[in-house]
Amino acid sequence: MNEARLKIWGDDACKRVHDATLEVLADTGIEVRYAPAVEIFAKAGAKVDGTRVRIPAKLVDEAIASAPRDWTIKPRGGDTVPLVLDAHHSYCGTGSDVLYVCDPDTRERRRVRKADVEGMAALCEKLPHIDFVMSMGLPEDVLQTIDDLAQVDAMVRGTRKPLLVAPRDGHILAKMKQMTALAGESDSFGIYAMPVPPLLFDEDGASKVIACAELDVPLIWAPAPNAGTTAPASIASVIVVANAEVLAGLVLSQAVKPGAPFVWGVGVGAMNMRTMNEVYSSAGPVQGYQAQTDLARWYDLPSFSYAAHTDSKTLDEQWSAESAITTVTGLLSRATLLHDVGYLEAGLQGSYESILLGNELIGYTKAFMSELKVDDEALALDEIKAVGPGGNHLARPYTRSHFRQIWQSELLDTTPHDRWETEGSKTLLDRLRVRVAALRAEPRAFELSVETKAGLDRVLAEVEAHRPGT
Repeated sequence: MNEARLKIWGDDACKRVHDATLEVLADTGIEVRYAPAVEIFAKAGAKVDGTRVRIPAKLVDEAIASAPRDWTIKPRGGDTVPLVLDAHHSYCGTGSDVLYVCDPDTRERRRVRKADVEGMAALCEKLPHIDFVMSMGLPEDVLQTIDDLAQVDAMVRGTRKPLLVAPRDGHILAKMKQMTALAGESDSFGIYAMPVPPLLFDEDGASKVIACAELDVPLIWAPAPNAGTTAPASIASVIVVANAEVLAGLVLSQAVKPGAPFVWGVGVGAMNMRTMNEVYSSAGPVQGYQAQTDLARWYDLPSFSYAAHTDSKTLDEQWSAESAITTVTGLLSRATLLHDVGYLEAGLQGSYESILLGNELIGYTKAFMSELKVDDEALALDEIKAVGPGGNHLARPYTRSHFRQIWQSELLDTTPHDRWETEGSKTLLDRLRVRVAALRAEPRAFELSVETKAGLDRVLAEVEAHRPGT
């Protein structure tokens, strides 16, 4: 097809990075601080010395071979299509667990509440280019010991789209399946989980790998080593560390159950040494995301990357510029799952407006990435000849039947200056705020039954009463 896509690493580069990763896994190994995981690695054939696990290339090759090349996460109703997790489909969604939200009414930066998680999920339900939903917030107004379940509760009340959930540990996954089943489909979510960089698996992360494999819940195992702090100050070397963490997670997953669904996570960090703050949306990490996606495609595994995010602290020019850049580069990577749509402040803050802008930018980029045909209908030689030199095509039937195929934005202004001025000289942010207010004022796209809501309440109450730490 005649379509746009990005690529940084070819087969030779991917092979060299893979070989370097195998050396790290076999010589340095992974620190595993969860006894059941250590035991699983040992039974699979890894070399175990206390909590240090060294993984031979043979185990890695077997795990790559046994991982499924496709899996489906279903919606819970509505018009949303299922997520086909393979190396050939691509979907966009929000992010998880930000601490702050830009309040859509007061514009203040404040801590996230459970109502924000539900409200942003309800917004996503109405946006055509948001294919899956993550919590976009860690609510401060619920007990910390159940905040992961409270997120699921809020999301299933706000949207029927597939969910990606970031639980505190793997021991709670069965309850999450119970909640999504109550809302209409138990197989409507996947788990987003991370190792501890560099090269360390703790109980929280390892228990998620094990539980996902046992329950056939798709696992996104996403690394986060950082250039100059938890990895060498080289993007390529960061990717080697990240790849070792991901492949070790894949080995653990497949050792629990061959064929367990697994998504290869992208994650490259870099530190601004002047501010000692994470650089999230700049060229180095974004280049690394693309190279890692090339590597995931070389493995023929579904991938998890980034789109429509920014390091900006507010809804300003940097926000719109970085959101646009990361949307275009993210979608052109054609990663399977592109998350963090709507993130501000390097993942510390979210907003309704940023999600809406992300949806619009995804639409723009999808139009750019679509096939540009060169068949007889598209070339329209008869039209060119019929109108001839000096004519125009405004009144032609071909124009009436084809002009809507050329994508037009509903939010990016293209009016003449005089009309723009007459209509109030509205900025992009003005238009986003008006549209967000209108979408929030509209009736919800759906409502769970009273019985379903009561069932969700009972699950939360049961876990609150019995989960350690309450």
